[in-house]
Amino acid sequence: YQTVFAAKPGAVAAPTAGLHFDEPLLDDLRSAGIETATLTLHVGAGTFQPVRSETVSGHQMHAEWLSVSESVCEAVAATRARGGRVIAVGTTVVRSLEAAAQAGQLAPYEGETEIFIYPGFEFQVVDGLITNFHLPGSTLVMLVSALAGREHILAAYRHAVAKEYRFFSYGDAMLILPQVST
Repeated sequence: YQTVFAAKPGAVAAPTAGLHFDEPLLDDLRSAGIETATLTLHVGAGTFQPVRSETVSGHQMHAEWLSVSESVCEAVAATRARGGRVIAVGTTVVRSLEAAAQAGQLAPYEGETEIFIYPGFEFQVVDGLITNFHLPGSTLVMLVSALAGREHILAAYRHAVAKEYRFFSYGDAMLILPQVST
């Protein structure tokens, strides 16, 4: 199983949020004026490891190899200059972009990251996320909670359970946008 974005071997699994996309959908997005950029992150086996630490800060995140190119950085900068938003497709893209911005500004990067995103994390690049419904208590739920707030995510999960949405790799996807304080 591969996404339409897959180009280089190296991952142990497909980044599953990307499985919701196909070429006709990407064409429709482009026709609507939505630009896309692709990067590489080799999903590691650690993606499937549970949190074993008593505290969130005590968890050692697994390393994954990634590559964020100059063209991705330019696309993000152009989007920002137009007042647009950067919406990541999948938690792997979030980890990649935020790892490449660890110095405070997005820059080309190739190498491993052990970035662990959980509530309290200050996002530098990502404004929103399309992702699947993840296993409760996982690092992926922590990541989405960092973006949208724990209570908002828990409410979304309660809704998903009540409406019988499908969870995990082949399940339904959701669009997550940060909560705006009123």
